[in-house]
Amino acid sequence: MAEEKLPTRAENFAEWYNQLVLKSELADYAPVKGCMVVRPYGWALWENITAALDKRFKETGHVNAAFPMLIPMSFFEKEKEHVEGFAPELAVVTHGGGSELEEPLAVRPTSETIIGHMYSKWIKSWRDLPVLINQWGSVLRWEMRTKLFLRTAEFYWQEGHTAHADKDEALEEMYRMLDVYTDFAVNEAALPVLKGYKSETERFAGAQITTSIEGMMQDKRALQSATSHYFGTNFAKAFEIQFLNKSNALQFAETTSWGLSTRIVGAIVMTHGDDQGLVLPPRLAPIQVVIVPIFKNDDEKSKVMEVAERVFAELKAAGMRVKVDDRDNVSSGFKFNDWEMRGVPVRLEVGPKDVEKGSVALARRDKPGREGKSFVSQAGLASTVSGLLVEIQDALLKRATDFRDANIHDPKSYDELKKVLENGWAFSWWCESKECEAKVKEDTKATTRNIPLDQPEGHGTCVVCGKPAKKKVYFAKAY
Repeated sequence: MAEEKLPTRAENFAEWYNQLVLKSELADYAPVKGCMVVRPYGWALWENITAALDKRFKETGHVNAAFPMLIPMSFFEKEKEHVEGFAPELAVVTHGGGSELEEPLAVRPTSETIIGHMYSKWIKSWRDLPVLINQWGSVLRWEMRTKLFLRTAEFYWQEGHTAHADKDEALEEMYRMLDVYTDFAVNEAALPVLKGYKSETERFAGAQITTSIEGMMQDKRALQSATSHYFGTNFAKAFEIQFLNKSNALQFAETTSWGLSTRIVGAIVMTHGDDQGLVLPPRLAPIQVVIVPIFKNDDEKSKVMEVAERVFAELKAAGMRVKVDDRDNVSSGFKFNDWEMRGVPVRLEVGPKDVEKGSVALARRDKPGREGKSFVSQAGLASTVSGLLVEIQDALLKRATDFRDANIHDPKSYDELKKVLENGWAFSWWCESKECEAKVKEDTKATTRNIPLDQPEGHGTCVVCGKPAKKKVYFAKAY
């Protein structure tokens, strides 16, 4: 129930976020330190996210499977970089059924190793390739500083793992999935993400190339929202994924992996939310339209409810996710605040006067107060509301894009860079040296986010050291 007011974003963005996730009933803290419970409203949002992604995965030829959550520790030791990258985050099972295990088992932090092991059994010939498998599930990374959805020990995600006959095909897969994530983020979640590849320092453990999509939150911090990796033959060599090629010679497969997690829910909250609560993009909102009947007595109630139920049936038949809030123990004002907190895109009010006039009141969530309210005819209402949902979706993307673009700067000196990074992003020439990257991180706490695939023409000078630079990179403080 949404009673107490949220802290404002300007007062305390972090506390605004924490309170909002709890009050809107997306999630709650679990009794296990570092873990969260995703509540039904949060899970309904995640289900809409998974459905939109799963459809895209299947359209690009991928199939779903499930692999065990427990992975022999020896598997991690096969790929040196991978084990070093994940060692501090592993949770390890040493006992089962009351006795000590012969070999300790890691609770999966990610599945490259166990899937690599299985691929080595399944892939024997070039005819077995490509293998395009995705898995939906959860992983565990020993993380004690909880921030609901953004950083928890256990989180839900999908991880795609593919094997290919040659490098070009594997690279094509990596970029294809990066584009799938970008398309989903922009067109479903209204998140104007920036795609590019990570610096060597920021790469995934064991990858040769890591690409990512990065979003700007309203506190101007960056959030890595999905990644897609090219492994070359690193995992194939570690797990002996070999096949006979068309020339009948034994060859290692080229592999990729790619993933998006419940962290995207945090991105949606922090990109679109306001001081009244969540603002959910209509394409993903668990409830797109809430109908609030308003009446004072039984006579008014029967007339109002008749219209409310007819409107509900009409909108539902038109494919919208609709709810009638007929609670009789709270006021209309409470209901309005409650649904605003939960970010429902459209609120539809029906009172006795609306019944007489054949109208309804529409309130759009992205424009609070009088500005977002209009009175429309009950005739052709499904078409009016579906048009409004499209308008809101577009408006959210435009607003987030305008905000992002207004807060990305192009500093010309290192002093200017440091100033920009106090409260914004920099898009700057960089010589690609680890030293310059480390200096920025040390002086400003900002990191390289990604190097866009589409680079400006020509070259420049590194904003840190002044040496010649061929690439521009995004620098920002991040979650």
